[in-house]
Amino acid sequence: MSSPQPQAPQPSTQPPLARTSAEAHLYMDLRPCECGESTFDRDTAIIDLGGDALGSRYEGHCPGCGARREFVFRLPAQVILPPAGQVVYGDGTPSELLDPGEWLWVADRFAGSVPAETSGLDEDVRREARVRLAAAAAAMDEALAWVPPGADAIPADAVRSELGLAVYEDEPDRFALDRLEIVRDAYRELLERVEAAR
Repeated sequence: MSSPQPQAPQPSTQPPLARTSAEAHLYMDLRPCECGESTFDRDTAIIDLGGDALGSRYEGHCPGCGARREFVFRLPAQVILPPAGQVVYGDGTPSELLDPGEWLWVADRFAGSVPAETSGLDEDVRREARVRLAAAAAAMDEALAWVPPGADAIPADAVRSELGLAVYEDEPDRFALDRLEIVRDAYRELLERVEAAR
C-alpha cells in the first residue's frame, strides 16, 4: 500500500486555513493589488464562520490606488504560538495558502537579503539578519512539508500558483528532498553563526 501524499487543498465553502498570522500576512504580501502595490495597512477582526469555526478578516485600502482590500481566513482549532525569537508559519502539514514553489521563493528572498559577511555587523543589522534567516529556514520547512512520506521529491502537481510554477520551471531539481534539506540546514547553520557573533 502506498503512503498518503500531501494533497493540494480542495475547493471548500469555508475560507482557506491560515495556521498562523505570519502565514496569513505572507500570503497577503504575495497577492498584490491590481495596481501592483503589495502592502496595505490592515485592520483585523475575529469573525464567526458558522458552527464552531472562527475566522480572521483583514481589510484596508491600497495606498497606491485606494482600492478596498479584504482577505478572510479560517483559524485553526488550536492557535500556534511560536517560541520567542523564532519564526513559525505552520504545523508541519502542507499549507492551504502557499504552494511549495512559493515557499522556496520566499526563502530565497529572505536569505538573499542577508549580508554575505555577517561578522562585525552592528546589533540592529545582526538582529534583522537573524529574523530573515529564521524566516528563510521556516519557509524551507514549509516546502519540505509537501514531500510525501517515503518520497524523494515534492510532486510536480503540488505546485499550482503562477509564482510557484515559475520557480519550478526555472529549476525543478530544487524540489528534491535532499536539496531542500541541504538548503534548510545551511540557513540554520548560518543563523547559528549570526547568533553566536555577539
